[in-house]
Amino acid sequence: MRFTTIILVSEVLPVTFVYNDFLITRLTQSCSSDILFCVADAQATEGEREVWNQVNAVLQDSESILTGLQAYKGAGQEIRDAIQNPNDMTLQERAWNSVCPLVIKLKKFYSFSLRLEEALRSLLTSLTCPPLTPTQHLEREQALAKQFAEILHFTLRFDELKMRIPAIQNDFSYYRRTISRNRINNMNLDIENEVNNEMANRMSLFYAEATPMLKTLSTATTNFVSENKTLPLENTTDCLSTMASVCKVMLETPEYSSRFNSEDTLLFCMRVMVGVIILYDHVHPNGAFNKSSKIDMKGCIKVLKDQPADTVEGLLNALKFTTKHLNDESTPKNIRTMLQ
Repeated sequence: MRFTTIILVSEVLPVTFVYNDFLITRLTQSCSSDILFCVADAQATEGEREVWNQVNAVLQDSESILTGLQAYKGAGQEIRDAIQNPNDMTLQERAWNSVCPLVIKLKKFYSFSLRLEEALRSLLTSLTCPPLTPTQHLEREQALAKQFAEILHFTLRFDELKMRIPAIQNDFSYYRRTISRNRINNMNLDIENEVNNEMANRMSLFYAEATPMLKTLSTATTNFVSENKTLPLENTTDCLSTMASVCKVMLETPEYSSRFNSEDTLLFCMRVMVGVIILYDHVHPNGAFNKSSKIDMKGCIKVLKDQPADTVEGLLNALKFTTKHLNDESTPKNIRTMLQ
């Protein structure tokens, strides 16, 4: 029996899943073999090594980025005191000195999004290039497929955290107002060398998004497709839809989901599923919600809504607010209703 091996699930799940011919037929029309869903630590082959090293260097920093975001406290009180007492220079300095290190931290997060964008583009190039089909790529380049999933996992985690921290935009808005009005005199303005006006404009657009990392990856995927006009669109969309379908089957089938050892593994699968749906929706002309979509959106949404509401609220919001085609006339009403 020949197996197609797809590495999607993180190493926290020490279980092997085997899918039969019927299930793989549902997942992709380009392959009729079984799928072995494996979580062993995939080793990069010689052909994958260069891209794997590049992406790995980015992923190694992802946990510290999340830790930094999770620890973000903001300077709300200091800013309020400064605004309420505009002539008190002590309070102005205190607010400024509180905000500046936070802005440096926000720049670090933004800069990481640019690195993540480059990593995603490298993976897309490797996993979609002819003459191999998307399924063949996922089979042969297991280490890269796993990295793709890990990027999406990080992205959803980052955006879920960011949505709960309104202080980020408040702090950055105060920084921009203060710089533009030159209200801080005789203070250390070295930060302007770190976050000048051009950088501040780009960061402002980034943090204005409800899900900035997803927006970054969606734009990157869209640009990848538009810049590679000789590459069949299906090479990209089939890769994304296959990953979404595999995750859905993993989650909705008790035989498999019951083997998950932790909630982290469950969330990993859900985040990867939602991530590839959003990317698919941005690059496919008809989107993910259309009846012609290769993604079973009704099934995917049901899988999410079967979980505790507080666990999936951020994922459902991502589908509502980060997708492109949800409100198209071609989107079935029952799909829109499920996401209301």
